Amino acid sequence: MKDMLKCKGYYGSIHFDENDLILYGKVEFIKALINYEGESAADIKKAFEEAVDDYSTMCEQEGIKPEKPFKGTFNVRVGETLHEKATIAASGRGIKLNDFVKQALEHELSTC
Repeated sequence: MKDMLKCKGYYGSIHFDENDLILYGKVEFIKALINYEGESAADIKKAFEEAVDDYSTMCEQEGIKPEKPFKGTFNVRVGETLHEKATIAASGRGIKLNDFVKQALEHELSTC
């Protein structure tokens, strides 16, 4: 998604509804459904920030831990052949598979 807002570690999408002529979005990368809308760029940005603040306040009031969009771990299904190749390559470099994958991601994302 190229049209994203960011606030306090949360990312929000921006979409346009041509029937109602409004901008709308939701907080991405978490399970909780947090929506917001506005009529202008300034409105949608403010609504997103308020939605993030409201979510944090609600979690605090209910004594629950707010979801974090990125925890630092994720599972990747790569298939047996790629798994084998990556494991052999990592072993050949004297590193763990996790470190090999991390280096590959860092390399791929270094130009972003």
